[in-house]
Amino acid sequence: MPVRYLALHLRRTVPTLAARYDVVGMDPRFVGRSTPLDCHWPAVGIGSAGMDRGTFDRTVRLAQGLASRCAGQRSVLPHASTRNTARDMDVVRAALGERKISYLGSSYGTYLGQVYAQLFPGRTDRVVLDSTLDADTYGPDLTRTLGPSVTRALRHWAAWAARRDGTYHLGPTTDRVMRTIGRLNRDVGRSPVALGTHTVDGRNLPQLLWNVTAGDSDEAYASYSADVVVLVRAAHGDPVRPTPTLDQVLTDLAGPDADGTFAVQTAVQCADRAAASRDPETSYRDIVEHRADDPVFGPLTRTVTPCTFWPATPAEPPTDVHNGVPLLMVGATGDPATVYRGQLAAHRDLRNSRLVTLLGAYRHTVYAGLFAPRNACVDEAVDHYLATGVLPSHDTTCRT
Repeated sequence: MPVRYLALHLRRTVPTLAARYDVVGMDPRFVGRSTPLDCHWPAVGIGSAGMDRGTFDRTVRLAQGLASRCAGQRSVLPHASTRNTARDMDVVRAALGERKISYLGSSYGTYLGQVYAQLFPGRTDRVVLDSTLDADTYGPDLTRTLGPSVTRALRHWAAWAARRDGTYHLGPTTDRVMRTIGRLNRDVGRSPVALGTHTVDGRNLPQLLWNVTAGDSDEAYASYSADVVVLVRAAHGDPVRPTPTLDQVLTDLAGPDADGTFAVQTAVQCADRAAASRDPETSYRDIVEHRADDPVFGPLTRTVTPCTFWPATPAEPPTDVHNGVPLLMVGATGDPATVYRGQLAAHRDLRNSRLVTLLGAYRHTVYAGLFAPRNACVDEAVDHYLATGVLPSHDTTCRT
């Protein structure tokens, strides 16, 4: 995604940081105001493989079509890698006349930070990684095993909704709410429903339910619960209108990849690591094998991607991240996107890192309220490190 606006947001959110540092945001190659890579994709995602072989075959055809639209860009596709973005960062460092740079990255930005530290270990000063990706997993199959972690976040929300059954009527216990979601997934998968001017089906419903990853605050959960109530009523045949959130998400999912964001994200993953398999049948067998234990999100996360049919191969092998660069990691135990076991794996590979863990939180990113509710304990740990350059003496924990 374009990063320059995040620099401005960070300056507003943490003014003490802005007073101490020159805050610089760089749009990576092919993104934002960098030279664009636009394959003119008519869709912003593949969607779920759905309930049966027919819906899976439709996702295969869509993935093939998207990949073929990038064939005209095959001369640059191998160079869309994170390694090259890290090299671009170092060019910016040199252009600014700085001997070293400090770095704050979240989500994918943590992988970029790890790659930069691996390639240029002597050019880092203070590095903070918020919700750290396991560098060994980044690539086309990154999301394949995320279904269980998102389901755990869904179950955390279900407990919240059950305590408010008088408001939402989704079930008085966590298990009952989860059964409501299961029925919704089965009913819509078998028979699509109308919701305003939109159609909700087995392909886009899991994408809508994925929005549980937006955060674990009361405000986020109340908004998500309102969406689920509308979806359940629509599945029952009630004449309901979508919430503003559902209306916007469904509009976006039905529209083209207008700014090329999905194409570029895909191109980076395909350039960083080759797909584990170029055979769609591998994905189908994986979905079938896990349909019972991962029924809602498995067909979404385990299906084919355009990388399965990509018209180019990586120019370089994946970056092997193992180094002793001092840095600070922060993250949540219930993070549904960069799962905690992956954060721990990265912590082991970054042997001079310190990890601040936010216990019991089901949110992605934890510092400064940039994308999730603020936590004073996490903010204090990061702010102290950025101000002094002194890492905590040991790993620490914070509570919500």
